[in-house]
Amino acid sequence: MEIISINGREIGVGAPCFIIAEAGVNHNGDPETARKLIDAAVESGADAVKFQTFKAEKVVTVHAPKANYQLQATLKDETQLEMLRKLELPLDVYRELKDYCQARNVLFLSTPFDKDSVNFLDELGVSLFKVGSGEITNFPLLRHIAEKRKPVILSTGMSSLVEVGQAVQQIQMVGNEQIVLLHCVSNYPTDPKDSNLKAMETMRSAFKLPVGFSDHTLGIEVALAAVALGACVIEKHFTLDRTMNGPDHKASLESKDLKTLVHGIRVVESALGHGFKIPAESEANTLAIARRSLIASMDIESGTKLTSGHIDIKRPGTGLPPWMKPYLVGLTANVDISAGTILSMEMFS
Repeated sequence: MEIISINGREIGVGAPCFIIAEAGVNHNGDPETARKLIDAAVESGADAVKFQTFKAEKVVTVHAPKANYQLQATLKDETQLEMLRKLELPLDVYRELKDYCQARNVLFLSTPFDKDSVNFLDELGVSLFKVGSGEITNFPLLRHIAEKRKPVILSTGMSSLVEVGQAVQQIQMVGNEQIVLLHCVSNYPTDPKDSNLKAMETMRSAFKLPVGFSDHTLGIEVALAAVALGACVIEKHFTLDRTMNGPDHKASLESKDLKTLVHGIRVVESALGHGFKIPAESEANTLAIARRSLIASMDIESGTKLTSGHIDIKRPGTGLPPWMKPYLVGLTANVDISAGTILSMEMFS
């Protein structure tokens, strides 16, 4: 399946790149900050803004350590469970955020991390499910999401091609074929040299599914490169302020940079074109000016048999092209021709 449809918006090969502004947990547990993130996503021109829905106790144990990037950006003496508890939002807040997104004409998305969150988001009426890379081997959760019969966008960070295939199979085995795969490197921030963007084409060829890129590099260059390589979805973390406390802020774009990214993506995809090697309409004037024609290098009297010396090659390109010069040599002029005249076949016999 090369195209899936979300509320009349196509995602896949040939459709405009679907841009997900990943707010994630950059609201720091504050609903008002979450609303400001929605405003920033709308201002940027993104197609969707995405949060994360979870109950911390259903995701991690009291003994679960933090990732290195989390240790660098949060309190050193708190556990991952304690960190996540501070980043939860009440379910009623998600309802308000979805309504706010609808009012602002941007698609609301949220990544679920447990079955109850999946059920809640389904009842809330989300248009699709975005699944994080950490759940790619969580087959029970994948099947539960797939059973909701809504499109699934699956991030594939930390995984091999075999693991991606197994996850795809889990979704498809319950009859859900609406899948988009996102290539991803789950390091925050990702060094561009680790991005391995060519893996997108590997997955596209292997699974015959639309493929995009969830970008965790700093800046926008790698995301733009992914679009140039055919990414049909781009997901990018953003924040109101990269200096805020929290696990994801430092690897996120600020609002102004998110707007620059969205604009850049639209420029890049417009530059990809139709693929046929033909002159652009805008080249017509330059073509006439920059190419050359066959011209008379001297005055030529009627009845003169042309030699190579009678013919020069100069601009503009509105006459016979240079490759026709051998075909004029040996012809006879049937009119007087002034030096510098652009030659045409009607002048000869």
